[in-house]
Amino acid sequence: MSDPQTAIDAAATAERDSRIHERTAGERQEGIPFIGAGPGDPGLLTVTGKELVEAADLVVHAGSLVNSELLTTYCADAEQVSSIGKDLEELVPLMVDAYEAGRSVVRLHSGDPAVYGAALEQMDALEHEGVPTYLVPGVTAAFAASASLRTQLTLNGVANHVAFTRPQGTTLDPDDDHIGEFVGMGDVTTCIYLGTHAIGDTMDRLLEAGHDPETPVAVVYHASWPDEDIIEGTIATIGDRMEAAGYRASALVIIGDAAQKVGYERSYLYGEWANRTTAEEETSD
Repeated sequence: MSDPQTAIDAAATAERDSRIHERTAGERQEGIPFIGAGPGDPGLLTVTGKELVEAADLVVHAGSLVNSELLTTYCADAEQVSSIGKDLEELVPLMVDAYEAGRSVVRLHSGDPAVYGAALEQMDALEHEGVPTYLVPGVTAAFAASASLRTQLTLNGVANHVAFTRPQGTTLDPDDDHIGEFVGMGDVTTCIYLGTHAIGDTMDRLLEAGHDPETPVAVVYHASWPDEDIIEGTIATIGDRMEAAGYRASALVIIGDAAQKVGYERSYLYGEWANRTTAEEETSD
């Protein structure tokens, strides 16, 4: 088994994968699927994802980040291995050996693998060993959070853009933390993926940078899980409110007026444009 880093380095200079032009995201393919399990609720697993995990012999999953109810309901007949605490040097041979032995292998990530999933390094390492892989999209936590808040991340006249980001910490240097820039743009809904322990510090940095302390903030703790909780406030107040709640696990933070669907305007789609289209159809008749 080669060093996974060798595969990652080789991928950077490899020719464009021909499967990009031959396969679509909805197709089942040869190899190990990397499936987005969704934000928590088993019902938010896609139909394709459900069918693939139900047929699997081995499910390598993201530990407590994947709802145990999902594993019990859909993966009861499969061997289940948590990836928590395992590095690439352990995970890759585990999946390669199972696949080469003729077993149906599934890699189950939380949310959607495309957002902070660290899936690609595993996929490149597996491909380097001759094991094909592909992605099956999932529902990311930001979408579950907006649904729980009964709002949209983009709102006409309020937010024209969405930023998926995370704060400085173990995996992100302070110079790469752009949360303040996104919030400062005004018409951006900033969705922060982080543990609840980092919320207070993040808000303090925004206040020190001069951002409006009354900017709405909503924190959706464990979006779509049975213990989901929603705590609302502002940049100035949300840190204390989260501290009082005492949560220590992951949460999705939404900053901006869209979090409270404040002051949005009727969309062009169902206003002038729709009326114009109707008028044109009547004229043509």
